[in-house]
Amino acid sequence: MENDLLKKVRKIEIKTKALSHQIFAGEYHSAFKGRGMAFSEVREYQYGDDVRSMDWNVTARLRSPYIKVFEEERELTVVLLIDVSGSRFFGTTDKLKKDLMAEIAAVLSFSASINNDKVGALFFSSKVEKFIPPKKGRSHLLRIIRELVEFQPEDRGTDIGEALRFLTNAIKKRCTAFLLSDMLDMNSQNKPRYEDALKIAVNRHDISVINIYDQREREIPDVGMIRIQDAETGEQSWVDTSSSYVRNSFAKWSIDAYNSTVQTLRKYRVDTVSISTQQDYVKELISFFKNRG
Repeated sequence: MENDLLKKVRKIEIKTKALSHQIFAGEYHSAFKGRGMAFSEVREYQYGDDVRSMDWNVTARLRSPYIKVFEEERELTVVLLIDVSGSRFFGTTDKLKKDLMAEIAAVLSFSASINNDKVGALFFSSKVEKFIPPKKGRSHLLRIIRELVEFQPEDRGTDIGEALRFLTNAIKKRCTAFLLSDMLDMNSQNKPRYEDALKIAVNRHDISVINIYDQREREIPDVGMIRIQDAETGEQSWVDTSSSYVRNSFAKWSIDAYNSTVQTLRKYRVDTVSISTQQDYVKELISFFKNRG
């Protein structure tokens, strides 16, 4: 069992680390900026330099024009918010949502590490299940990947608001946070339950949403009478998929939930990308990074 786990961790490390080095590191660097510019040194003035950078104290002391040189204060703190609710086990192609989530989270972790950023992870269901504080180092990244592969939550529900509230309280300085979830956390009116928490969190941190979904969550094929089970509550029921009314009602609910989610994220200027279990996430992430850059 332990050997199988190590093999899975190693497989994810090899694949995602290579992608991070070859493709994502530069795009990530451009998309997610540091905290600003930090003073580095002074040097003699050269023709064309911006006179607004002149260091008048050094210039007066040495009786020759000198300017201040600044460098980007690059180091970031990155926190991955990982949805470990029961719905992550859904998937109708060759990949479950949890597998896609693990790979994308690993790519983001290595991309951040290559840029010398700290990385942390928060696993949540209907509560915060586990928090790994941001750190640097390969062993730390492998710990996060190991948890992505094997973590078993106590609850199966979803409370995105609880995860965002924890992030706001636990990380005091501004961080870059990636929320990886299917975003299926709606109230009885099919509106996001986490809006209030998001409103507060975006004022403290730079939050991006990576919406992981499976196409069968948005449309039901006509396959006759089937028994379905809610992955989070365990509730089972029979559904007649040959009924166009049933299929259309489900599609409408799904579209309304998706549109409501998008509207809420846009309202608070949260960058987001939707990635299906059937899609090539490499292409989608590169496009996402470039749009931010």
